[in-house]
Amino acid sequence: MASELVISVTSQETRIALVENGILAELFIERQSEKGIGGNIYKGKVVRVLPGMQAAFVDIGLSRSAFLYVADVYDDFDDLAVMMGVSNENGDFVVERDSLAAPRYYSQIEDMLHEGQEVLVQVSKEPIGSKGARVTAHISLPGHHLVFMPTVDHVGVSRRIENESERKRLRDIISQIKPPGGGFIVRTASEGRTEEELLVDMNFLLKLWEKIQHRKVNAPVSSTVHSDLDICLRAIRDLYTKDVEKVVVDSEKEYNEIVDFIETFMPQLKHSVEFYRADEPIFDAYGIEVEISRALGRRVWLKSGGYIVIEETEALTAVDVNTGKYVGKGNPEDTILKTNLEAVKEIAYQLRLRNIGGIIIIDFIDMEKEGGRERVFQTLKEALQRDRAKTNILRISELGLVEMTRKRTRENLSRMLCETCPYCEGRGIIKSKMTLCFEIFREVRREAMNVPSNVIEVSLHPEVADFLYDEERYAIEELENVLKKKIAIKVRSDFHQEEYEITSK
Repeated sequence: MASELVISVTSQETRIALVENGILAELFIERQSEKGIGGNIYKGKVVRVLPGMQAAFVDIGLSRSAFLYVADVYDDFDDLAVMMGVSNENGDFVVERDSLAAPRYYSQIEDMLHEGQEVLVQVSKEPIGSKGARVTAHISLPGHHLVFMPTVDHVGVSRRIENESERKRLRDIISQIKPPGGGFIVRTASEGRTEEELLVDMNFLLKLWEKIQHRKVNAPVSSTVHSDLDICLRAIRDLYTKDVEKVVVDSEKEYNEIVDFIETFMPQLKHSVEFYRADEPIFDAYGIEVEISRALGRRVWLKSGGYIVIEETEALTAVDVNTGKYVGKGNPEDTILKTNLEAVKEIAYQLRLRNIGGIIIIDFIDMEKEGGRERVFQTLKEALQRDRAKTNILRISELGLVEMTRKRTRENLSRMLCETCPYCEGRGIIKSKMTLCFEIFREVRREAMNVPSNVIEVSLHPEVADFLYDEERYAIEELENVLKKKIAIKVRSDFHQEEYEITSK
């Protein structure tokens, strides 16, 4: 699949778009005031050990302490499967479990750590919302072709390299040239590369680890020992695979840095980097701005006329599939199946584009036939294969629900670009004008009982006032007759639509 990396750089933020076949597939944003810390290595200090949670909080110099789980604190670093899972955020730090020893019993957190203890940790998950960073004691240093893990003696190969002979060739090369003690994961970009090219990456990572060890000795507690590359070079390192045909960047400074980086690690790709010189903003020229706006919408329409609704909550994300305008031409079961299959591809695309992580519940339209449910499930699995984030999917239930998880390592798009609505405070709804009118009537009755005044003044939002005059005029007159008091309406354009004030005169 032909892909391009489009990079837009300003003094305030850097935005990187991965465009596949002319369609925005992934978006990465880093702002100068909110630089990411994923992959950074810190010399931290344990500030609290929680035996009940089998975890510890570590001060790494940020506003919130980082979270360190027991499985990430080894006194013996021989279980790579637990350490790495099956993939990293980019989907290619993968270990073949059959080559590892069986998982062993882990010590209790209180037996391994104590308050005040110094530890070298790496950020595996950036702070999200009110949660602090997740850290691990298992350091991994990614290069373009390899990932070096100094605490594990193992050689693994990316799952995205499917050719078995190529997998064996790469594993044999790394096994022969790697020094004893450390471990390496062969990344997707290594496919077809020579021993010399892999050795360049390996030597670079080994020297980097030596520098980190030296810095650790002299660094103060709760300080940064190693910072990962900036977002542009990280994108080149992690996203620049054989599928990417071109990198386009609108900043001359970043263009020169990218060219220097590529000349060092990927000299054969130097001519695929292009400096964008046109006056039209680069994201406008590629139609990316429109796609970003669309990715923030709650409802996404399908080509057939159906649509999906994406609702993000604190605990999980719910995706609802509807036929909408699509009524089909024949069997209703065929109409439902076609809508569900079309929705599957859009859902996989939206999860990746919006970077939605955590628990995800998909409510497909109910299908009576088992064959239809199986086809939708298999299509969903296939559609998620291009996603670099790790996903786990359960089969469709009798209610037509799919439960799945997607690895979350950074803020999703909506959290990064949006904030909670000051009107609805995150509810997504506000009280209707009719509800507010009836609420005001009740409050007026309470006020009338407690004050001797003959005039009650109601200050409220203009739209509620209009509704009150148009739809509830007779109700006001009736209330005035019952209370024997005058109700004066005062319009306040500075009021929230749900806000009102009742005073006596």
